[in-house]
Amino acid sequence: MRKIILASASPRRREILAQTGVEFSVMTADCEEISAQTSPEELVKELSLKKAGAVAEKIQEDCIVIGADTVVSYENKILGKPKDREDAVCTLKKLQGQTHQVYTGVSVLRPKAQDWPPCTFCECTDVTFYPVSEKEIRRYVESGEGMDKAGSYGIQGYFGGYVRKICGDYWNVVGLPAGRLFYEMKKLGIDLRG
Repeated sequence: MRKIILASASPRRREILAQTGVEFSVMTADCEEISAQTSPEELVKELSLKKAGAVAEKIQEDCIVIGADTVVSYENKILGKPKDREDAVCTLKKLQGQTHQVYTGVSVLRPKAQDWPPCTFCECTDVTFYPVSEKEIRRYVESGEGMDKAGSYGIQGYFGGYVRKICGDYWNVVGLPAGRLFYEMKKLGIDLRG
């Protein structure tokens, strides 16, 4: 079986891949997450490709490298990870009682396969929150749970208790649309479970 490498430091992406039965190793992508893209879809596709590419450059064997990037978009504005606690509070105040979009871009590379082009795609999920008071938001922000997450929250944690509904892939909101990843790989004749 071909080795699979996840080019991500995200514990959530590691959990998703492990839960779906994929055996893999982790190699963090050391690259700047900078882009001129203003479209959330194009941004996450570009950054996922950068991450996968940064790891693929270090690989000396035929393997599969998976890179991913996630952003939150509200009213056509990209909301990344919060700069500080007040930024997180402001973001969550905007999102409470509203619907926003979570975009995850995924890129899969095979560094030593010259005839195999990169596979890059994007998944989008709508997330709607119930109204949330400022007191509840500040309590959540003080927990620190959302400080390393796009949109300042994690759906799989404490703030998930405020989700009214989602339309699309839940795992996409967590950070890796596993079903779509398996589907895209199957189209290319690759079984990630070996």
